[in-house]
Amino acid sequence: MTPPGDRACHRSAPEFHHDHRRPPAGPFEPTEDAPRLEPRPVEDLRSDWQATLSRIPGDGLKGSGFPRNVLGVLMHSPDTLGTFLEYWVTGKEKMGLTVREQELVILRMGCLYRSNYVWKHHVLVAREFGVGDAELDGVRRGVYDGFIEREQALLALTDEMVDLRTVTPASWARCRPVLRDVDLVDLIELVSQYVLFALANNVMQCQIEAPLADVPAIDGFLATD
Repeated sequence: MTPPGDRACHRSAPEFHHDHRRPPAGPFEPTEDAPRLEPRPVEDLRSDWQATLSRIPGDGLKGSGFPRNVLGVLMHSPDTLGTFLEYWVTGKEKMGLTVREQELVILRMGCLYRSNYVWKHHVLVAREFGVGDAELDGVRRGVYDGFIEREQALLALTDEMVDLRTVTPASWARCRPVLRDVDLVDLIELVSQYVLFALANNVMQCQIEAPLADVPAIDGFLATD
């Protein structure tokens, strides 16, 4: 039985299906309306950190979509933030995965961790890079039939990395014809980055910024195309 908190995040790609399941979810759902740690003002970001953030591809994480609350929380550890931002943004620029592929994986991470903060911010970016509403709904539901084989492999491996903390031999063998060595390493890095962001949002209960209030949440999303 699918845990109640995961109904929007099940998988249905049979070629990558496995029988392992995460422990049943309890009644807890992440909340995003009562921050546990007050974010520091992003206006206090060092100029070199701001320059790093300006290199993020596209416009979705800039302007009204800027993730000021989670970055404000990470600013409480200033000695590590600059190095992390450089690593994070360089990955977005130089990974072997396209921006579209990265966004599909990031959105799936938002679903798997029940993080509406991640989901809402990256719906905007994904749309900018050509992801339609039907595809967003497929990511949300874990139904990958509408994606090309390479994207199916990335999404299914993301599920296994979160569910199993590894990838099964069968899935590894199936993905090798469509994913290069660099893609597999980059996928591990990308998933790891968004474990950090999802946990930061869920544990610190980062509030979703007002301009994103009308972006549909994970459970409220309805495909229109």
